[in-house]
Amino acid sequence: MEDQVAYDAHIESTLTNAIGPEKLRKIVLRQVQMLWKRPERAELVPPLMVWGPPGVGKSTILREAARELGIGFVDVRLAQREPVDVRGLPVPNREKNAVEWLVASDWPREGRGILLFDELTAADRTLQVAAYELILDRRLGDLYSLPPGWYVCAAGNRVEDAAVATGMSSALANRFLHVELAPNAMQWTRWAVRQGVHRNVVGFLRFRPDLLFQMSGENLERGWPSPRAWERVGLLEEEFEETPDDPLLAPLVRGLVGDGVAAAYLDYRKASAEFDDIRTKMLDPAGTIEIPEKADRRYALCMAVSHCVWSAENEEEQERLLDGFYRVSEKLPGSYASMLMTDAMAGPDGKGDPTWGDRLVKHPGFAAWRKSFGALHSLMGMAEGRA
Repeated sequence: MEDQVAYDAHIESTLTNAIGPEKLRKIVLRQVQMLWKRPERAELVPPLMVWGPPGVGKSTILREAARELGIGFVDVRLAQREPVDVRGLPVPNREKNAVEWLVASDWPREGRGILLFDELTAADRTLQVAAYELILDRRLGDLYSLPPGWYVCAAGNRVEDAAVATGMSSALANRFLHVELAPNAMQWTRWAVRQGVHRNVVGFLRFRPDLLFQMSGENLERGWPSPRAWERVGLLEEEFEETPDDPLLAPLVRGLVGDGVAAAYLDYRKASAEFDDIRTKMLDPAGTIEIPEKADRRYALCMAVSHCVWSAENEEEQERLLDGFYRVSEKLPGSYASMLMTDAMAGPDGKGDPTWGDRLVKHPGFAAWRKSFGALHSLMGMAEGRA
């Protein structure tokens, strides 16, 4: 966990106004609430421009913020549109000897939500110009006005990302509130636990946070590691859960994250496989659970224990698994014990239902755990909150 904090701090220090995923989520929520507080001043609330390399989760975070608020979400990919799609379709009106415009049905008509212009920097200037009025003034002439409860966001890649990117005019840039989303290993692995991303992926990226995102030295026309790619590796792991030794898995992983990174990940999987019987040992009061010396195997052990602790089929078995959980915890170094407790408190679905935390706290083993690791656990939580 200390490695994750240090790596995340290094990455953010090299970027312009860089923030992690959790801070971006909080900024979006704050801006939306500001808009709702004074809807008559909607034009004064600056739209948000999220910069960042491909695959770091820009649009995903904005979509999840909308879901969290229970509001609408419209994703407009300008690079896939024509100017007429934005401005509207001109239709001659012979009776009035004039041209009228039919506005696209995509634009929100009511309620509250987030309107995202995704891949804004991939659109050519004609499309950017077509979107100016809606982004800047929240309207399209006299034809359409964005409802005051809708917040405008945009997202795009930087020129240095080797992605399609068109420069933004100063007039458009000056109207945005600009932030740059940095890949943050600690926040991503915490999110991944909540989303149920496969334990092998989470454990590996805790062991190697530097490989969450890596463009340098990679063939960017092929697979390379990014949060989006790792989430897809997690889906592969689920697909091969019943046949973990299937030789087809290796080329699929290489196709997502590249040859070198895949080799490191597949080595980690071998270490993780050593703990396939951890549930049996947790259930056996006399079972010996040795703590590995190597860091990758410790991370793999912790992920296996947190995966198994809530897998009971009945109450009696649940108590035995909790006994095993604390037997492992008391042998771990402090940072690993803290990480394991955080994961376990998230519960079997990763959603953090207080029921699971209550069961851990009320177990007889918790008193000894708190005496040994409680102070460190609080410090690690503070570090994660700053990340």
